[in-house]
Amino acid sequence: MLTDIEKNLLRDHYRAISENLPGFRPRAAQRRMLAEIANAFGRCSMPPADSEQAPEDNSGDSIVVVEGPTGVGKSLAYLLAGGVMAKSRGKKLVVTSATIALQEQLVNRDLPFVIEKSGLPLTFALAKGRGRYLCPYRLYQLTADTAQGELLAMDPSMALWERKPEQAEIDALRELADEFYYRRWNGDRDTWAENIPDDLWRRVTNDRHGCLKAGCPNRAECPFYLARDTLENVDVVVANHDLMLADVSMGGGVILPAPEQSLYCIDEAHHLAKKAVNQFAAEHSLAQAMAWLDKVPALATRVQTLIDKPELCANAMDAAGACMESLTEWLWLLQGVTELEANSDNLEPSWLVEDGVLPEHMKIPAANMALSARALYKNLTGMADAIGALRKDKQQDAVLLDKLNADAGFFVGKVEPLVALWDLYEREPDENAPPIAKWVTRRADGKGDYIFSASPVSAAGSLAANLWRRASGALLTSATLRSLGNFDLLLSQTGLKWLPDVQCVALDSPFNFSEQGELYLPPLHATPKDPAAHTREIIDWLPRLVDLSQPLGTLVLFTSRRQMQEVAEGIPAELRQCVQMQGELPKAVLLANHYAALKEQRPSVLFGLDSFSEGLDLPGEACVHVIIAKLPFAMPDDPVGRTLSRWIEKRGGNPFIELTVPEASIKLVQAVGRLIRTESDYGRVTILDNRIVRQQYGKRLLASLPAFRRL
Repeated sequence: MLTDIEKNLLRDHYRAISENLPGFRPRAAQRRMLAEIANAFGRCSMPPADSEQAPEDNSGDSIVVVEGPTGVGKSLAYLLAGGVMAKSRGKKLVVTSATIALQEQLVNRDLPFVIEKSGLPLTFALAKGRGRYLCPYRLYQLTADTAQGELLAMDPSMALWERKPEQAEIDALRELADEFYYRRWNGDRDTWAENIPDDLWRRVTNDRHGCLKAGCPNRAECPFYLARDTLENVDVVVANHDLMLADVSMGGGVILPAPEQSLYCIDEAHHLAKKAVNQFAAEHSLAQAMAWLDKVPALATRVQTLIDKPELCANAMDAAGACMESLTEWLWLLQGVTELEANSDNLEPSWLVEDGVLPEHMKIPAANMALSARALYKNLTGMADAIGALRKDKQQDAVLLDKLNADAGFFVGKVEPLVALWDLYEREPDENAPPIAKWVTRRADGKGDYIFSASPVSAAGSLAANLWRRASGALLTSATLRSLGNFDLLLSQTGLKWLPDVQCVALDSPFNFSEQGELYLPPLHATPKDPAAHTREIIDWLPRLVDLSQPLGTLVLFTSRRQMQEVAEGIPAELRQCVQMQGELPKAVLLANHYAALKEQRPSVLFGLDSFSEGLDLPGEACVHVIIAKLPFAMPDDPVGRTLSRWIEKRGGNPFIELTVPEASIKLVQAVGRLIRTESDYGRVTILDNRIVRQQYGKRLLASLPAFRRL
């Protein structure tokens, strides 16, 4: 429950904003959102300060889902409520988003605004993955004498190169080293003025396997550890969904604060479920695995001469050999899979394992491969730990030991996806649980290769167990979270449906849709099921829909690049001259051209695909007409979608009604949402798909749209 002190703090800081911001108008929806978040976080458990154990009976009463339409002011609400409650309850506020744009907005604009205007003393930092930071030790190995700060000639025996570096690369490394040594650069890749090529950057960054950790002589100046230390001392940590999910998959508290000590504000939450599925997926190349497995004995032999644990090295060599034998057996097994036979029509065929259940003759080979991969991982990590322990005692051999440690870390990093993939291949979920999609793709490049892939079709169980039941509290928010008028799809896909006390709130929009906008459904004859006829009808209608006599902006959204291009080719030249089409120029340039045309009193028409239907902000006369060419149905043609659809069908369901239509509803609302962005906006939405009036599901899609006037 909220304490009186917390209630007063929330009230006082919100009042301070209204007093310090000229023209500020309290919004009922924003005030309700702030209250819902505070009340949910006020129900978070209060374990002892040194405890990282979540209560076993976590029912989700400290979790709230809030759909906040455009114009509500969501970020102010959750930063203020979350900031007050996190400081009051001794927690970290972890704010995550799906896009870089929103992260930058939070760090550069929203958080400074809340702190300045409300008077709430918050410290904050942006969290990034280790791969965004320089490894000083690696850079100094390649370029510099750290004692004198003088860059030395390249020593090929120490360099982390598989080829002789080019002079330009050496010069670039020297510049990086010089700028970092004299603290003119902080070691964050994103703060370097120019683009650093990936091939060069991977030689001077690091991963958790190759890192010397506390034994590194440059630990005190390591940008990654300095950034992580900063996260431990701030009130608010801003991250992205991928980093949060990666941290959770590693057990939590590895990069970000532990879930038990965190209050999460997850913005753009409609992306979370699919990002989680991707996070828990795995794949590896058969050919590449065989190549690095062949090198494990050489590493083990080198390590064996230094550490007093010969069984680790012997077991690693045995496990690597067992992996190679199993993969060789799989190479033979795949020769008999007819779906993987290449032909002139399909040079890279794919085989989807039906229902995620391997044929009987493949189950034992899969189990053997999983067992061998786990044994290899165990012994390689043991070798790496032994090298690290030895380095503490033999400083005179530091260079040699560090090279061995980096090599061992390289192989540990390689075997991890191997373990992940074969754990999934070996696993068969319970009868009522969603399946695991498993597929193999044949590659035609080089001497040929096979790519093994696997993915859970749902991350609901993992999210429920590893995040929601452990978190002190959480807010999930976005402008569009409901599908067909309810939260069922989101709750199901994220695993929140298993927490009975989760609160779901749909806030009212601050806009008067019935006065600001109108909806037009032209009497089309062609259905999108006849693509050619539908395209011809769009070409016929567009000149009638777009008024070229006024300097106004129009947004036309397509679900198919091919149809977009065919329409662009078929419309009259006068209209085509006004079109800015996605793919012809970078997005930023297209938008700049769009605004320039309007400024010059010329009409402008944007042609865009799915990415233009979300996150694109065109207020005022930059967009007074949104034309939707086709309902945004995404048919499941990928392995994960096909496996899930088949599972739904086998259980007597209809995947089109249960998945495709609800997901289309969310996308349609997002697309329509491009029209009204402020309280003074106006305009029209036109949908050029007659299924919305002819099909039964069309009524449900229409009912979920804003209450525009119908023409």
